[in-house]
Amino acid sequence: MDRVFIEGLEVDTVIGAYDWERDIRQCLRLDLRFAWDNRPAAADDDLSLTLDYATVTARIQAFAEQARFELVETFAERLAAALMSEFGIRWMRLKVTKPGAIAAARGGVGVEIERGCL
Repeated sequence: MDRVFIEGLEVDTVIGAYDWERDIRQCLRLDLRFAWDNRPAAADDDLSLTLDYATVTARIQAFAEQARFELVETFAERLAAALMSEFGIRWMRLKVTKPGAIAAARGGVGVEIERGCL
């Protein structure tokens, strides 16, 4: 199975369990991988047969704009469910990083989930 990926996508959202976090928007960095059969699109050079990463990215940004979760885990689960349902994705891996959440963790902290089957 082929993979479509989006790496290092930064979105601003309300995320966090502390009171001060409920009043600000914070950046999350997302890395996504999707199973997708690229052969039909490649055979006819047809964008309509792809998993259009521009459309997927726009959906992710809209999701983040509306999200108001305490947990990064909840953000990841709900986003994965929405993308799989709306785009017919059978398998995906999503890594959500919250930069700056732990000062000593220079690269950030977060979760990585894998949903569906190949």
